[in-house]
Amino acid sequence: MSRVHFQDLGLIDYKEAWDFQEELFKFNVDAKIENRKAEKVITPTKNHLIFCEHPHVYTLGKSGDESHLLLSEALLKQKGATYYKINRGGDITYHGPGQIVGYPILDLDFFFTDIHKYLRFLEEMIIRTLAEYNIKAERYEGYTGVWIDADNPLKARKICAMGVRCSRWVTMHGFAFNINPNLDYFNNIVPCGITDKQVTSLEKELNRKIDVNEVKEKLKKHFVQLFEAELV
Repeated sequence: MSRVHFQDLGLIDYKEAWDFQEELFKFNVDAKIENRKAEKVITPTKNHLIFCEHPHVYTLGKSGDESHLLLSEALLKQKGATYYKINRGGDITYHGPGQIVGYPILDLDFFFTDIHKYLRFLEEMIIRTLAEYNIKAERYEGYTGVWIDADNPLKARKICAMGVRCSRWVTMHGFAFNINPNLDYFNNIVPCGITDKQVTSLEKELNRKIDVNEVKEKLKKHFVQLFEAELV
């Protein structure tokens, strides 16, 4: 059972959290390079799971299209939002208060060296959490993330977006799970580059405010089960 260091950073500026991720990610990548050269473990890598929320921000992945941000710089300021081009996969997404953002920084050599399986496990963690609220969530063929009514193209709506980076089997970035966010902010982008699908939240589906900390505990439980990890 691999040890994973858990931290909840609360509400934190996106760039500050990104820099923190990069620091942890670089430590692991550098350690793996050093260990490989020495042909023995000199510096052990460390696994992390970070939860946080961000002030209003739009992020564009490496394969994203800048035209999917539908706001000018002036309108961004007016809405109190920031914008970053970042080094994860995927297109544009929104982060904001009321959304659980999860950043697993894992050395997959301790788990399994399969990035597709890794994404499926992150999706499964969300799917199992939603099942505890009697919501049937699924994968949508051809897309990442977690969806509701995925079998009905006219009703399909995304409740959790995903985008990761992986180098030398070390991961960073992760998922954004909509609990109680202001969904109006998604109207300012083409979410994940998908023009004909809606975005939803746990609050919208259940028609009531949800305790974000309660959801975090459920996510941690399913993370531990799926990854056979010990959170410390």
